Amino acid sequence: MNYYKNLTEEYDDIEERYELIMERVRQIIHESLVKEPYRDYFSHVAGFIARIGDVLELVKNDALPDRSLDQLQAMNHGLYNDILGDNYNRSYANYRYIMGEFSKDYTRDKEEIKRIAQLLGFVYNEIRGMTVYAFEGRVVDITLFAELFVQIYFMFQDDFSVKDLESAVYYFENDYAEFWITYRIREQLDPDLTFATDIIMNSDLGDVTYLYRYGEYVGKNEIDTAIFMSTLSDSEIEAMARTFTEGYRLGFEAAGIDLSKKKTVNIRYFLGQERMIRAAILQFEQMGLRPICYRYAANRINRRLIHRIGYSSSVPNRQLEYDHRMDEALFMDKKLMERKLEVLRQAYKNMAYEASVYAGPAVVEVFGENPFEPENSELNPVLDKKQQEAVISYRTMSSQIVNEYIAQDQCSFTIIAYPVPEIGDRYRDIFRDTVRINTLDNDLFGAIHQSMIDELDKAEHVRVVGQGANVTDMTVMMHEMTDPSKETNFENCVADVNIPVGEVFTSPKLTGTHGILNVSEVFLDGLKYVNLKLIFEDGKIADYTCDNYPDTEKNKAYIKENLLGGRDTLPIGEFAIGTNTTAYVMANKYDIVYKLPILIVEKMGPHFAVGDTCYSWSEENVLHNPDGKEIVAKDNECSILRKTDVSKAYFNCHTDITIPYDEIGGIYSVHPDGTEVPIIEKGRFVLPGTEKLNEALDQAK
Repeated sequence: MNYYKNLTEEYDDIEERYELIMERVRQIIHESLVKEPYRDYFSHVAGFIARIGDVLELVKNDALPDRSLDQLQAMNHGLYNDILGDNYNRSYANYRYIMGEFSKDYTRDKEEIKRIAQLLGFVYNEIRGMTVYAFEGRVVDITLFAELFVQIYFMFQDDFSVKDLESAVYYFENDYAEFWITYRIREQLDPDLTFATDIIMNSDLGDVTYLYRYGEYVGKNEIDTAIFMSTLSDSEIEAMARTFTEGYRLGFEAAGIDLSKKKTVNIRYFLGQERMIRAAILQFEQMGLRPICYRYAANRINRRLIHRIGYSSSVPNRQLEYDHRMDEALFMDKKLMERKLEVLRQAYKNMAYEASVYAGPAVVEVFGENPFEPENSELNPVLDKKQQEAVISYRTMSSQIVNEYIAQDQCSFTIIAYPVPEIGDRYRDIFRDTVRINTLDNDLFGAIHQSMIDELDKAEHVRVVGQGANVTDMTVMMHEMTDPSKETNFENCVADVNIPVGEVFTSPKLTGTHGILNVSEVFLDGLKYVNLKLIFEDGKIADYTCDNYPDTEKNKAYIKENLLGGRDTLPIGEFAIGTNTTAYVMANKYDIVYKLPILIVEKMGPHFAVGDTCYSWSEENVLHNPDGKEIVAKDNECSILRKTDVSKAYFNCHTDITIPYDEIGGIYSVHPDGTEVPIIEKGRFVLPGTEKLNEALDQAK
């Protein structure tokens, strides 16, 4: 699909606007109309935009395929160089650097300069998103940001107030919210937007030059992944893809959803995995599903924190991502949130049919990147209390709109993970072991799980206690069943939607659930928590702390901002016992526990999820375990509010926190008469019927 041609036909005057604004931008590079200390900023950013214009010319003329590997690498490096490694310390996308430079303006006070630095740092980081727009031929996006840049440039030629600068940014976001959000929804639902699909299906995947056609940062992870994938046999690639696509199909089968009514599937992946993704696309097409492959949102109005939803490459600078995670604090207010909701609803209304035939996401995660501990700075924009409330309200209301058009009880998903080369010298061994873990015997684990469920269904509550330095002591209340001969509280989770195999889980009763959850070290959404402690009362977080920083209040703020999403509390949405001891042994064998994704880690011990249940928006679906019993524990005291006030039912998050086997003193099924039956003691499975899970642990000794 020729995006540039389509967009210029859709927007009559856009080529003329683009040419005019780019001519003015190129003039700015050499002008001295803005005084220091701001002149260099405008010269630098104008130079970057001009470079984007050069890329767009190559795309317009279909000249990228004529570029050599060396030329493509040089182009890619040039577009990302100023934020890579130590270069970020001297980048205008870095709030600390820009504040230092602008502090040389002695005519303004510190707070004014801070606000100017934040606004211009934000604008430059948004403009950096032009990189991917250029490769897609999205001339409208480039034109709009270039016009904003020139508007601000003119302001700095005269006396201006910080309020004027704030207004320019605010009205830009407000005026073009409809364009940004509407296009984003189209990306997510329209299979005719084939930018990435064309790369996957039409490229020579044995030649790594294809990686540079995306416009994403291309580093060692992407190149070495693609090279390794090229060494695998066709049968190995087909088998990996089949595990992925068959898990997707089985998810619909298990939930009793008719997949034949669906027409599209969203495939999310990491650059370098295209050979497997091509095979998956062909397999999905045999199911009657067309692929939708969209990039993560490059602009802040469509993005939340540091999440990358869509295909992606390695993050070129994770500190930059963290610094800009709440840039919307610079312009977001209740009015703009309401505007976003209006636009979102209209966008879905316009694509109601496409939404109705959308089947759900099929996700390939990656793991193995070096752990990241962010540096906090008071210069980074942070949402204030009113903004936090507005954002939480927006997430709740937007999820209701999405569910109105994409009924979650009629969709499914699948998710699987593979390592990236950054994981270490034994990458290829780890990759092959991961493939083995992803294909463990479902029937074997299903039978073991059933032994656990049969016991757990007798429990009034489950007690989880730590050992050694781990002070976990949780009482988890179970729901009462009407007919235990036909009902169960726990789902027998093998490898369908959630690969690899290995857990039994439930939505616990909140009332009476209490205690302390402690993990020595855990990575959640890419962020590290040291000695995390959560205190629960009636199933909700009542207090929390960690040891990331010497200052207690700083630790609390870190948890509230990132784990709680700015909320005062979250409920327990899930309690599970992970059974994949093979994955646990692999993690310790290669010393990569801290590099594994939660998808695998959650199968390596008991875990609690804070936020929504695993059944959010699909509680009414009737589900059965392989033994025929209906799973009835799908609600808690929060989610049941969907029947009276849906705005209070969901939190739009679900974060799993796993306690490793070696930190577990015991997990006990406690009957109504007080009888305690151990499931795990001192890190080993002791319940009759589960002993086989210890074999992997024994072999590792």
